[in-house]
Amino acid sequence: MVRARAWIYASIATIASLVAVLVPFATAAAADPVFVGAGDIASCSRTQDESTAKLLDGISGTVFAAGDNVYEKGTASEYTNCYGPTWGRHKNRTWPVPGNHEYETPGATGYYGYYGSRAGDPKKGYYSFNIGAWHAVMLNSNCSAVGGCGATSPQGKWLRSDLAANPKTCTIAVWHHPRFTSRRSTPDGLTNSLWHALYQYGADVVVNGHQHNYERFAPQTPAGAADSSYGIRQFVVGTGGAALVGFSTTMKNSQVRNSATYGVLRLTLRSSSYDFAFVPIAGQSFRDSGSASCHGKPPTSAIAAMRQPTVTSAIASDTIDRLQWTWSCDTRLA
Repeated sequence: MVRARAWIYASIATIASLVAVLVPFATAAAADPVFVGAGDIASCSRTQDESTAKLLDGISGTVFAAGDNVYEKGTASEYTNCYGPTWGRHKNRTWPVPGNHEYETPGATGYYGYYGSRAGDPKKGYYSFNIGAWHAVMLNSNCSAVGGCGATSPQGKWLRSDLAANPKTCTIAVWHHPRFTSRRSTPDGLTNSLWHALYQYGADVVVNGHQHNYERFAPQTPAGAADSSYGIRQFVVGTGGAALVGFSTTMKNSQVRNSATYGVLRLTLRSSSYDFAFVPIAGQSFRDSGSASCHGKPPTSAIAAMRQPTVTSAIASDTIDRLQWTWSCDTRLA
């Protein structure tokens, strides 16, 4: 009896020791995924991209690169020699989107050649994947290079089909050119249809680059009306390393703006919510953080209220969007 009791005690102690060892690993495996990155990143004539890359060195998770990932023309040699030594060390965990500088090399061949399958089909540049409880949609806002961004374009049709097939409650989208920015006074018309599709299917977050600054907007509709129930929160994070630029106005629903700090946006994607934090490079102090819940699809009445104009005859919806945008075309060339 004494031996049996001693054996039981020894077994309990062994099990307790195993639990103590294994629980931390189980907790780590169950940790909420992190999605971290920025746009407007690397240049062989600058050093700030090394500073933002050092931030990534200390942040685990999945990395996004929000376009204009290397300057000036997105060539193969620029990716190898300028992006490669900094953000390139995180290439195997990076999901990119192209910016306008990538397409200064015909067909953005430097970009697609460098990232390979992680950049999607070179004729499209848009793709999606799941990250934890979230669905991530990576889009190409270089609309003329991929047949448009309108509702009837190949990308527009793909986006709606992808979102319709997505069972996840929470959705995030990343592309280069922001629809809303305090660098101008009216929204970018070319990404109007993308916003409509995302709003209809209950997307929660949009992340962009292009404007070389940081800006956070309150949740809003595609038309820019505040919507705390079903609106999409947009972040502009063009702070990866390129020269920063200031703001020319304050667009409606803009909550936080900073044009003097390099850094990355870290998103912790929880099962039905997210935490966000702007993390500055060493030596700079600006920060921004918060959290919000995912909201799912809006009711039919809200979607109907946001319905886009019907396109007639042979005019594509992209044409209407482009007419809305033409006045500010210079602001898309940063």
